[in-house]
Amino acid sequence: MSVSTEGFQLRSGSRWLGEWVELLSSMRFAISLLTVICIASVIGTVVKQHEPANNYVNQFGPFWAEVFASASLFSVYSAWWFLLILAFLVISTSLCIARTTPKIFADFKVFKEGIREQSLKAFPHRAEAALSEPSEAAAHRIGQQLLGSGWKVRLQARETPSGEGWMVAAKAGAANKLGYIAAHSAIVLICVGGLLDGDLMVRAQMWFNGKEPFTGSGLIADVPPQHRLPSTNPTFRGNLLVTEGTTAGTAILAQPTGVLLQDLPFSVELQKFIVEYHENGMPKLFASDIVIHDHITGEQKPARVEVNHPAQHRGINIYQSSFDDGGSRVKLQARALTRPTRPFEVEGTIGGSTPLSNGDEELILEYTGLRIINVENFSSDRSLQSADVRRVDLRQAIESRLGAGNKTVTERVLRNVGPSITYKLRDAAGQAIEYHNYMLPIDIDGSRMFLLGLRETPSESFRYLRVPADENDSMDGFLRLRAALDNADMRAEAVRRYSIEAVEGGRPELAAALAVSAARALDLFAGAEPVDLPPGVTNGLGQSRLVGGLQAVSAFLEANVPPQERERASDVLIRILNGTLFELAQLSRQADGVPPLPRDEATQQFMTNSVMSLSDSFFYPAPMTFQLVDFDHVQASVFQVARAPGQNIVYLGCLLLTIGIFAMLYVRDRRLWVWITPGADGQSRATMALSSNRKTLEVDQEFDLLKSQLLKVNT
Repeated sequence: MSVSTEGFQLRSGSRWLGEWVELLSSMRFAISLLTVICIASVIGTVVKQHEPANNYVNQFGPFWAEVFASASLFSVYSAWWFLLILAFLVISTSLCIARTTPKIFADFKVFKEGIREQSLKAFPHRAEAALSEPSEAAAHRIGQQLLGSGWKVRLQARETPSGEGWMVAAKAGAANKLGYIAAHSAIVLICVGGLLDGDLMVRAQMWFNGKEPFTGSGLIADVPPQHRLPSTNPTFRGNLLVTEGTTAGTAILAQPTGVLLQDLPFSVELQKFIVEYHENGMPKLFASDIVIHDHITGEQKPARVEVNHPAQHRGINIYQSSFDDGGSRVKLQARALTRPTRPFEVEGTIGGSTPLSNGDEELILEYTGLRIINVENFSSDRSLQSADVRRVDLRQAIESRLGAGNKTVTERVLRNVGPSITYKLRDAAGQAIEYHNYMLPIDIDGSRMFLLGLRETPSESFRYLRVPADENDSMDGFLRLRAALDNADMRAEAVRRYSIEAVEGGRPELAAALAVSAARALDLFAGAEPVDLPPGVTNGLGQSRLVGGLQAVSAFLEANVPPQERERASDVLIRILNGTLFELAQLSRQADGVPPLPRDEATQQFMTNSVMSLSDSFFYPAPMTFQLVDFDHVQASVFQVARAPGQNIVYLGCLLLTIGIFAMLYVRDRRLWVWITPGADGQSRATMALSSNRKTLEVDQEFDLLKSQLLKVNT
């Protein structure tokens, strides 16, 4: 006896396929996929996408940056797992629609008029009443009333022991089920549109057409063809930087390992970049006047691109994305800050560099940024912050619009503080420190200050050295004092003058003792006598000795004065230090032929700020600072160019989603049955029942109204 397993295998395979289809088309599976997509979208919103790898290493550290990169969290919307989930969501929702739509359309034709009288008595909304008219007349009357109220009606005659009975079956709100189809179809359309507008087509060209990201440098025209996408590419989204007075026709598509170049069927010429400002210095308008040069027809089409008002040509949208420097010319003046250096001027272009050398040390000055408008927040409870117009402070935007009485956001005091220059000084080992200096002094706490910022890594915020401005609103007075502090002869003369002036009555022995203390204090402050730190302790520069500043004076007191006498000794030493520094400032002015400082409140404020700034200057890592003297500003626009064939599909999906949600939420699917049986003396008896897909107060009110209209029952 032989047994064939072929039929069993076919049945098993069919059952397995059916189970998979059942799983894919289940609502729980679709909701699970939507949940994962929402979580991934949150990650893609919080974590900046397609940034350089160094930025992620600085932000998260080497270990977590590698972990996140392996999970494609830095390019979520183009990750293989995100695209796979979208594909499964499209398949799952499509199967749901395919399974449910025939049943819904079939249900449109079904009135369920064959329901039994006994079943009607089981409905929550039911009523019985005696009618003073024959059953047939009552059925037609009720049917006409329902038709007039927008119901679809079907009448059915049945034979009963007491005569001919009539069933009036009606239904309304079938659009509720159409809302289900519309909402699910919207999900499919939005996902399909998202897939079309993503970088799926770009990846396909990399997989099948041999395209690969470009990781080198050089001119765009010299990039080989394997790194370029044709102008017929059906979908892409990239950035196009155009400097004023120039033309560009190749967009940059950022990739995890480099960039792809997208050739456009036209070129964009930037005639003028326009920025308009409010009175407080905040910008109110960004716009670019451009000319589009068509490569095929030769047409020249002028247009204006504003934020939220893109231009369009050959199916490609041109958005105003951002702005940048287009190669401005700057003139900087080197000012000695921490060691004697002869002043000199350098000129360069933003994005370029200049080699510097003093014979023993080689540095490269890199010009990285010029901003002619800096809007800062000077509110009393916040430190100086740059109000970058390209940055979106989401938390501040939300909290400023909350209606609660306990506002968590204080009023911002915005002020334009003028131009600033950003540059890097790179040493022979390739290490660089970034500097950010303001061109003009800024009013801070009632004093005019020059702000000299620096940071070691891009992930840090700038730390600022505050240099007080002199009576001429320049930093010459401070730099003159800083140079005199490094001169031993001038320090000695300042100590002599101070000791003579401070001692009354011509007491030479007291003046000599005071001169010794003043010389020790001034030498400590000037760094002429470094103070050794305890073993294992370093200063802010990683050194085991403190060289200059108030920190050196404090370390000397801790090492040489008993704890119970330190407070009194520090007060005396600080008064002596302030007096000698004032005499040193007068000597520095005398040496340069500048009138002496008057003994007034303004001078006292200047000297107080100078002492603090001199102390902080010992932590400044560069021997000089570069002050912006003049510039020739050249602006550039950053456009986002996008060909998005799925855009209209997404719009249609959003429309269907809106219609579907409103239909499902606000349209009630109701069914009504009225069973009429004949009675004696030409009368009849009616039993009515109502069903609805949602139990609401509106259903109760509608049922009461139908009872009074159809059955003449007072509620």
